[in-house]
Amino acid sequence: MAKKQPSRAPEPKQNGHPLDAIFCPRSVAVIGATEKPGSVGRTLISNLVSGTFAGNVFPVNPARDKVLGVKAYPTVKAVPDDVDLAVIATPAHTVPGIVKECAARGVRGAVIISAGFKECGADGIRLEQEVLHAARHGNMRIVGPNCLGVMSPLIGFNATFAGTIARPGNVAFLSQSGALCTAILDWSLRENVGFSAFVSAGSMLDVGWGDLIDYYGDDPHTKSIVIYMESVGDARALLSAARAVSRNKPIIVIKAGRTDAAAKAAASHTGALTGSYDVLEAAFRRTGVLPVKTIAELFYMAEVLSKQPRPAGPRLTIVTNAGGPGVLATDALIGDGGQLAELSHENIEALNQFLPPHWSHANPIDVLGDADAGRYSKAVEVAVKDPGSDGLLVILSPQAMTDPTQTAEQLKNFATATATNGKPILASWMGGSDVSAGAEILHRAGIPVFPYPDTAARIFNYMWRYSYNLKGLYETPASTEVQTAVAAGDKAAELIDKVRASGRYLLTEYESKQLLALYGIPTVETRLAANEEEAAAQLKNVDFPVVLKLNSFTITHKTDVGGVRLGLCNVKAVREAYRAIESSVLQKAGAGHFNGVTIQPMIAHEGYELILGSSIDPQFGPVLLFGLGGQLVEVLKDRVLALPPLNTTLARRAMEQTRIYQALKGVRGRKAIDFEALEKLMVRFSQLAVEQRWIKEIEINPLCVSASGMLALDARVVLQGKDVRAEDLPRTAIRPYPIQYVNPFMMKNGSAVTIRPIRPEDETLLVQFHHGLSDQTVYMRYFNTFQLSQRITHERLSRLCFIDYDREMSLIADFKNGKGGHELLGLSRLIKLGGTRDATFSVTIADKYQKQGLGRELLTRIIRVAGDEKLEHIVGGIHSENAAMLHLCRTLGFKLEPVPGETLVHARLKL
Repeated sequence: MAKKQPSRAPEPKQNGHPLDAIFCPRSVAVIGATEKPGSVGRTLISNLVSGTFAGNVFPVNPARDKVLGVKAYPTVKAVPDDVDLAVIATPAHTVPGIVKECAARGVRGAVIISAGFKECGADGIRLEQEVLHAARHGNMRIVGPNCLGVMSPLIGFNATFAGTIARPGNVAFLSQSGALCTAILDWSLRENVGFSAFVSAGSMLDVGWGDLIDYYGDDPHTKSIVIYMESVGDARALLSAARAVSRNKPIIVIKAGRTDAAAKAAASHTGALTGSYDVLEAAFRRTGVLPVKTIAELFYMAEVLSKQPRPAGPRLTIVTNAGGPGVLATDALIGDGGQLAELSHENIEALNQFLPPHWSHANPIDVLGDADAGRYSKAVEVAVKDPGSDGLLVILSPQAMTDPTQTAEQLKNFATATATNGKPILASWMGGSDVSAGAEILHRAGIPVFPYPDTAARIFNYMWRYSYNLKGLYETPASTEVQTAVAAGDKAAELIDKVRASGRYLLTEYESKQLLALYGIPTVETRLAANEEEAAAQLKNVDFPVVLKLNSFTITHKTDVGGVRLGLCNVKAVREAYRAIESSVLQKAGAGHFNGVTIQPMIAHEGYELILGSSIDPQFGPVLLFGLGGQLVEVLKDRVLALPPLNTTLARRAMEQTRIYQALKGVRGRKAIDFEALEKLMVRFSQLAVEQRWIKEIEINPLCVSASGMLALDARVVLQGKDVRAEDLPRTAIRPYPIQYVNPFMMKNGSAVTIRPIRPEDETLLVQFHHGLSDQTVYMRYFNTFQLSQRITHERLSRLCFIDYDREMSLIADFKNGKGGHELLGLSRLIKLGGTRDATFSVTIADKYQKQGLGRELLTRIIRVAGDEKLEHIVGGIHSENAAMLHLCRTLGFKLEPVPGETLVHARLKL
């Protein structure tokens, strides 16, 4: 008989997620179960049968009738009941056959403990592919191989070979290192830290970070997700899941191998400045993931973000009874980018009323060493009211006149966001046994306590950066039209194809500037001259002074070979410069590298030189670079990386992370640059990097910017080599705007609209759209009287506009109203159901544009999108009184199923 517990078996989640078979199974087969002392197979079966797991456990061992007193079976096929999960701990060469048998048997999930796969070389990689091929035939999901296993402590499920199960809690811990899992497990038991899940992901042959984040993002028992990451795996799946989940649950990651030593410098400035971990940090910023540097910080942040509100900004107020700890906290805060809050005059006066005359009269607020609990409490009460502060750190060092326990009792009254005006409060109770009781009081109240004040300050810096990044994800950007500029992309592709057809993979400066101009990026006027006489002739149409630059099909950096001559004021100087460039190139590079020169006006500017570039990261595809430009770009390294595509909000956020940003706002009498124009230029550049997939590297350096405008003075573009096939071209880590779904449509009344995917900047159009919906239309769509004030909140509309095109699609009917504006007439939505090949759909049309054919067109096009995404079914809920929608679905082939006793009809279409 299989082992059974008298308690009820765990219930699967209501959505029937495929990974429930692994993380919440009803029945488990342990393949390789044995009684051999010290073996993995014995530990696995022991952990499953001796704990509180309520499901069935079936040992599989062809050589034994029983294992640890539980009936064993020779094969999975011989098990008489259904099996949700197979835990496999047999030699690697046996695993493909076992997985094939499991898939045929209908087993839905497997955890492969066995090692001996890709970590062992080519033969191991071959075995992995055999395993994956077998699993795919049965829609079977796999965790591993080469992993510790998985735990779900809340249901007592321990399918690992660890010595014990983790305590129940609300943190999902996901790790690629089994050894680290056991170390964290030991630490958590000692520190009384609990987990909703404890997962060793192993080699991630199938189930990867994206799957795990999605699954635990939907898990109501998980409040935060912490990850130890060694490799990224499927970058797009990771970022897509992280972006969807991070808004509601913190995702905190420590990445092993953060140094740039493995990153090889490319030929361009951009490539040389791009390091692998820098790119990962850019990806995390883009998706709201919080990277940390130590394991301690990993769990500190999980605790802090679960207990305290996120700060609105970087300004911290410090209250302390000792100067030294306050100084240490200040150093840590400012050294890592935070700021000391400046006390208002009113608050200083308020503090003067009860603090001794010799208090610090500034932040940190030193309440002095004889402070009692009441003085601490009053100081904190004043500090939380200061509008110039975003958070508080209260430091206590054990001194004779200060009672750590009583001070904690007073401080716990400030544990809630209401008591602190929505500001987080952290504490550092320094010392040992004397402060332990007070620290425990604060812990229980929800105020995180740290042994050292500098640690607390660094945690606050993590908190405000996390808030800053999340806020940037959903700020409504300014409107741009670059996403729908199909013609520019087609012409740029023609230019690139022409260069590739000639056998070249380096665009000349002249060609590079042509490419930029197609995307609306202003460039300095540039003329070609193949010889000295042509150079002289071109001067008739150019104002002096001019610049001569090398035109070469092979040389990337012109200054390295003496290929630039500046400030030429007459024809004689131009002729001499031409000969000098030609001579220098022949001497330093040899014959065949000189193809004439370009002639450009000498631009006098009082602005700044920036660099804007893109290169290919092997994991994340195109990566953008923005920063201080010029010849010392590699030396100064004032730059930031970002993932395309950008919108104007993301472009501004990228600028803000550089030191040059402060200068661009205007210093020493200079006016601020036109930031709005620079934002749009960066958006257009990112679109170029996304659309032109044959580009390997592209760089504008310098991009001259000033209050009067901006101009690309130099540009270079390197294409992918001849050995790269079109199907192997890198894709963006974040799916770009799906321009293929932008198409015109003529309504029955003769009005032309553009049906296109929604964009973040469409939020204002969506507000106007909801103003035009009648109560009847709202009721038919939402099945209740959904108030306008609730429908048009930024929180809600941002979720509808800031979509991940890998997960959902919203098509809108965009009408140019003849007044220079736009109007949204209708929209259709398609949302994929996690872990399945199904999706839900909906269609809503503004009242005055109903019966114009829009509903049919929007639903037809969303069905086409579902087909492109290789979905199997789309389903929707329709009000039983919505006769028009029911008729439309019926004519398009949907199967309609009324729900008994409800005003709901399910419409289902098999694709």
